[in-house]
Amino acid sequence: MKFNHQTILLFFIVELSVALLLSCQTEIDSNDTLLFINKEISKTTVIQKRVPLGIKYQWQSVYNPETSIINQIPTPKDFQRVQTNNNSFQQWLQYLPLFPPNQKVKTFDGSLKWNQRVHARVIDIDIGKGDLQQCADAVIRLRSEFLFSNKEFEKIHFNYTNGTEVSFDDWRKGRKPQVKDNRVTFFNSGKKDNTYSSFKKYLIQIFSYAGTASLEKEMKSISLEDMQIGDIFIQGGYPGHAIIIVDMIENTHGKKLYLLAQSYMPAQNIHILKNPMNKKLSPWYELVPNQDIYTPEWNFSVEDLKRFVE
Repeated sequence: MKFNHQTILLFFIVELSVALLLSCQTEIDSNDTLLFINKEISKTTVIQKRVPLGIKYQWQSVYNPETSIINQIPTPKDFQRVQTNNNSFQQWLQYLPLFPPNQKVKTFDGSLKWNQRVHARVIDIDIGKGDLQQCADAVIRLRSEFLFSNKEFEKIHFNYTNGTEVSFDDWRKGRKPQVKDNRVTFFNSGKKDNTYSSFKKYLIQIFSYAGTASLEKEMKSISLEDMQIGDIFIQGGYPGHAIIIVDMIENTHGKKLYLLAQSYMPAQNIHILKNPMNKKLSPWYELVPNQDIYTPEWNFSVEDLKRFVE
């Protein structure tokens, strides 16, 4: 088949137009970031394709940053995510992986949680085989996983309900606790073990003998105005409850919003909570000084905000 000059020119113009059209579908900046606009809800999601240095999630064999909180949960119009330091607990929480949308919350035995109306998204982290990783345990798990990933073993320590401190640094060196009649003694197992499997066994011990009552005593009080990612709303008791702030955003007027995550009873998937008081803003919660916090399954006062002591 033969083509004249006019036909060849026409093909060239069509191909060029298609190339230009496709190039406008996705905006890519110098930081290899994809920008998507959801016009229906006037929210923006920025897909960070690169993983910040130091970010590790030991329970995942392959980590995809596109599944993270920071990339999956959009911010309301005119809000930006707060800046977090590289390799910080705050940044690590922002990049936690999520299951796909519409994932249901399951309990430790594989059954569905009876109330599927409280969660916005489910965090992709295992529950464990027993009824252990409940509310305070989920907070302990996230904090410990971050420290373990950074090999900050000496900072992984929690108190049993009776006040006895049990540290992973001792555990990995072979010094193990044993409980009898509410008394804790330690023995030397003669085995040193820094592995992730050893770390998970340590957590089972902590989950078994610690809870909101002990964890609350280990933390310091924080005012709402000083809230940051990684802070905890906690009420110690039998039962008590604890939820963790996993992301925050703000606008140019100083208004701040935050996301909350929890496990519950029985032990279940850690999940991001809906906001039952403001469905339009949900899953974000507005930071309002001197205003109590109402979540789907627990209410907290402004005095309940705590922070891990470094």
